[in-house]
Amino acid sequence: MTFYSKIIGTGSYLPPKKVSNQELAEQLAAKGIETSDEWIFSRSGISSRHYAEPTVTSSDLAVEAARRALEAARLQANEIDMIILATSTPDFLGGFPSTACVVQNKLGITNGAAAVDVQAVCSGFMYAMSIADSMIKAGAHKNVLVIGAEVFSRILNFEDRTTCVLFGDGAGAIVMSRSSEPGVLATKLHADGSYADILCVPGNVSGGVVAGSAFLYMDGQAVFKLAVSLLEKVANEALEQAGLSAEQIDWLIPHQANIRIMQSTAKKMRMPMEKVVVTVAQHGNTSAASIPLALDQAVRDGRVQPGQTVMLEGVGGGFTWGAAIIKM
Repeated sequence: MTFYSKIIGTGSYLPPKKVSNQELAEQLAAKGIETSDEWIFSRSGISSRHYAEPTVTSSDLAVEAARRALEAARLQANEIDMIILATSTPDFLGGFPSTACVVQNKLGITNGAAAVDVQAVCSGFMYAMSIADSMIKAGAHKNVLVIGAEVFSRILNFEDRTTCVLFGDGAGAIVMSRSSEPGVLATKLHADGSYADILCVPGNVSGGVVAGSAFLYMDGQAVFKLAVSLLEKVANEALEQAGLSAEQIDWLIPHQANIRIMQSTAKKMRMPMEKVVVTVAQHGNTSAASIPLALDQAVRDGRVQPGQTVMLEGVGGGFTWGAAIIKM
């Protein structure tokens, strides 16, 4: 018997605290750091972002997004037989126990469902989704909860205006289930560790203390140049695997890092921006959460309809990148 995987529910959650560019600029000015709404927006397309309260963890955001995805899928929590959670900001140091296990417990899943975290930074959701697709097609699992959740505000250096203005917190989730008809038409994943130093958190824990820096570091120009090139390549690879042309894609939902990267990618693929789902203005870069957040928003506002063909793609630290083509 041939198994396919299909997305049957989406969900997302943003912490209530919304911070506009102007508010952030005022907070930074108090530290003697100059920036402005115009400076931030012109370079990134970001107008605001959401920050989690100090006691709120990635698992808390993930649970809210997961509940909404389960509701949309019309499934009970115990019908999930695997959780794959993409995050760079796990609940616990070293990432264990995994945030996926924490989410399993908070959702009340008691059936022994497998649970694992995936770390590919902003590409994490693409990796998690591809793994879920493979597990379902292999017949190993039936209903997989795939989540991207981040509290990136915890690793931002608010004395570095080139990075702290770009990122936000949030979570997005999908339920992928066994189907008799194709839903995921293609997935392509890549990595190149020789670029590890252009986007990283260059610290580690030794003897119970942080050695190096626990803050995110990014070489913005290097990341921009690499991202545009790789996103075009992986998109074309996915199209070739699916046997489709760019014209047959109804919606492009890229990782929401920077509006200029998205515009450049769309231009190279000869796709009008009207077919690109853009949420970066309201959310900032939410890393592994950005693609499922954007997908859920487009599903709920009626843009993405059942039967349409959607391309998802992202790049992240590592350096990692990937794309998927799905039929909703």
